[in-house]
Amino acid sequence: MCGIVGVLGNNQVAPLLVESLKRLEYRGYDSAGIATVNDGALDRRRAVGKLVNLQDLLVHDPLAGKSGIGHTRWATHGEPNVKNAHPHATARVAVVHNGIVENFRELREDLAAKGIGYETDTDTETVALLTQSFLDDGMTPVDAAEAVIARLEGAYALCFLFQGEDDLMIAARKGSPLAIGHGEGEMFVGSDAIALAPMTDKITYLEEGDWAVLTRTSVEIRDAQGALANREIRTIQIDTTSVDKGGHKHYMAKEIAEQPTVLTNALGYYIKDGRIELPDPGLDFTQIDRLTMVACGTAFYACLTAKYWFEQIARLPVEIDVASEFRYREPPIAKGTAALFVSQSGETADTLAALRYCEGKADKIVSVVNVPESSIARESDLPLPILAGREIGVASTKAFTCQLTVLAILAVKAAQDRGELDADGVARALDAIKSVPAMMSQALALGEQSNAVSRKLAEARDILFLGRGPMYALAHEGALKLKEISYIHAEAYASGELKHGPIALVDEHVPVIVMAPRDALFDKTISNMQEVMARGGRVLLITDAQGAKEAGPGVWDTILMPEIDPFVAPILYAIPAQLLAYHTAVAKGTDVDQPRNLAKSVTVE
Repeated sequence: MCGIVGVLGNNQVAPLLVESLKRLEYRGYDSAGIATVNDGALDRRRAVGKLVNLQDLLVHDPLAGKSGIGHTRWATHGEPNVKNAHPHATARVAVVHNGIVENFRELREDLAAKGIGYETDTDTETVALLTQSFLDDGMTPVDAAEAVIARLEGAYALCFLFQGEDDLMIAARKGSPLAIGHGEGEMFVGSDAIALAPMTDKITYLEEGDWAVLTRTSVEIRDAQGALANREIRTIQIDTTSVDKGGHKHYMAKEIAEQPTVLTNALGYYIKDGRIELPDPGLDFTQIDRLTMVACGTAFYACLTAKYWFEQIARLPVEIDVASEFRYREPPIAKGTAALFVSQSGETADTLAALRYCEGKADKIVSVVNVPESSIARESDLPLPILAGREIGVASTKAFTCQLTVLAILAVKAAQDRGELDADGVARALDAIKSVPAMMSQALALGEQSNAVSRKLAEARDILFLGRGPMYALAHEGALKLKEISYIHAEAYASGELKHGPIALVDEHVPVIVMAPRDALFDKTISNMQEVMARGGRVLLITDAQGAKEAGPGVWDTILMPEIDPFVAPILYAIPAQLLAYHTAVAKGTDVDQPRNLAKSVTVE
């Protein structure tokens, strides 16, 4: 979601703020702005659209100052325009905010009773107005910020800058991530460490309810109860090259191409000398009777795939849930349950809330994350890194296949612990998983074939995806990818459910993409495919050479995949799903890396 950066520096901060905001573009945004204090005077600049618009504004109307805050906004309250762009400011304070102030209407009413009106449609303006009110009552900036924070309900990461205070910044975090960077006679604030990477590698992560008072030479952190808190300063290794496109036209193309490499890294981390090794304290599946898996979006489809693996090879009952619904159902958590949460960013608000619901109820809390320093990782008993590297494109690609890989390894570990796979069975399963990177390299060579068929798909208004077993989950992921970046309406169905309603949608104008590796359900999938073709449907079949031969003639087009063990076919078949979405979006001319209305890191409910 929104990106925050703050700098108490020794040089002009406007260029630093803009450069740091560029590193947060992957989160998604629709406007941007900065505010600075220069010789005590508070001023700001804001622009709608991409950061280049803010840069152009700063060329014609520069903003001086060595203290400043910046923001990229993903609209929640109020449409994207300059009026609603951050920072929000009064005469004495400027504020940037990620999250939602749930009680902003109540606070507005209190301010209105004092004769204080508002000018924007946002919840964040209330924070600035309330701070101004406390300052006018004679409070110091620190006391005013503390009083405001105590009044707020909801989720927020906040950064305050004050008129007349060149060496003061206040940051607060509840529900949305925020990090403090330590420099030499400088101090920084950022939504995540990547924003601060050019300036420092020494990071302190604020914990839930923390708020901090920063000067250039000090930081004082207080917890939710107001007590002084001693938070660790960590030295973070940040791969700064990950924010480059590496010669590709889009970040998504680069990240699709990186998958054989990052999967190899993940395999080397978890499989050593033919054995599965989990980080300490590990996980003993003999002590687990049930697994509850919770996630959002693409990560949810990784869980849906893994459900088949855990239940089929480990005979472990699995429940999966969409994180945004999970805690509101208040599901009972039985004894012997492990709760597993999957999130690329490790900051997904709904998933984090679900994790906190399970604290004290589940026997073990496990997370599969891409950011080891994230909130979800820190609050888990066992965080399992997927080692995908920084993923910039909003539509997840390499993170998804790394999630699947880690979950597949975990399913094999469960089967081994529970005695469902003997040593030979474990070896065969691990060999199958280890074969995936090489197979992916072969599948990536199909890019031109995907490109050709995608130009035809780009003409469609509706597309259906079909699959059986684990490929049902992949069908959902394929439909999601297509929707996200091409804006074509796409839906996924279990192949066997087609005749229970969705077949009514089939005609010559609706392409049907059938994901059919030659597995135990192949014949049934092909039978369902024939039902589509009998009704004039155009079928794009994704299978291997033998599968295409057995399927027979009549398909509209075919993408031939390498033959692979059915156990790991879902990981491999993610490649054509990604390539089809990517090339279709390129053909339509949409913004592949930052599709409209979407954000990479969803840190609000």
